[in-house]
Amino acid sequence: MTATPLPETFRFSQGSLQDYVDCARRFQLRYVLMQPWPALITDAPHDFERYLQRAADFHRLAHQYHLGIDPGRLAGTIDDDPGTGGQELRRWWQTFLGHPPPGLPAGERHAEVVLTAPLAGYRLLAKVDLLAAEPGQRLVVVDWKTVRRRPPRGVLAGRLQTRVYRFLAVEAGAAFFGGRQPLPEQVEMVYWFATDNGRVERFAYDDEQHEADRTYLSGLIAEVAAHREPIWPLTDDVRQCRFCNYRSLCERGVRAGFFEDLEADLEGDVAERRLEIDLEQIAEIEF
Repeated sequence: MTATPLPETFRFSQGSLQDYVDCARRFQLRYVLMQPWPALITDAPHDFERYLQRAADFHRLAHQYHLGIDPGRLAGTIDDDPGTGGQELRRWWQTFLGHPPPGLPAGERHAEVVLTAPLAGYRLLAKVDLLAAEPGQRLVVVDWKTVRRRPPRGVLAGRLQTRVYRFLAVEAGAAFFGGRQPLPEQVEMVYWFATDNGRVERFAYDDEQHEADRTYLSGLIAEVAAHREPIWPLTDDVRQCRFCNYRSLCERGVRAGFFEDLEADLEGDVAERRLEIDLEQIAEIEF
């Protein structure tokens, strides 16, 4: 018996592609079979849920700020109860106001936008925290990070988020660039770290990288779509299993990973995954 093929309507994101790169079986269980998650991600699920809520609250504050809502009013919505992490959220918010990403274009700001473009017979999409644009000159993708430990630059460079976001900024950025597709050299990705005093990591782009990303991402999507076996391959790197909900189903252990190690292991992508939008309820910007 063969597995159900990937539907033609499936839409890839950096999160789903990262899952596939980390473990093909995880991708199959999560996105093809839609298997309910049988296990906890961490040994401290309540702490994990509170962390995710703080991350969601911070992204909400940043979004509303860029919609023009007064920051004083926004600060008044923060719950200062230490048990809910409100004081940590307030520190992030103060850092956000006091240490914004330097060197952004002085022009337009577009918060919480979705970029999407066709690739390899499917659609690739990204939800972007902020696009800072000087139409015809520069387009900067900004991503807010609330991880407790800042990942090394080399780790960030290798993540699918860095590749997908810059690629789509070129492919689907015309609506924010005066109606013209930006050149890769006009695109930049900036990670901003709330827990590191607002320090940033910047990733420039160029035509060579853009074409390499097109080849790599197209190949990755084609590889996913070609799977027909009942059980897709499990990762050889068992470290990927520590915070995977499917580890017991795959007989890769039953004990959840330690919460204090979570962010260092997944570079915050778990939080971003839990903050994904309902794509059926928003208007997409498609090219």
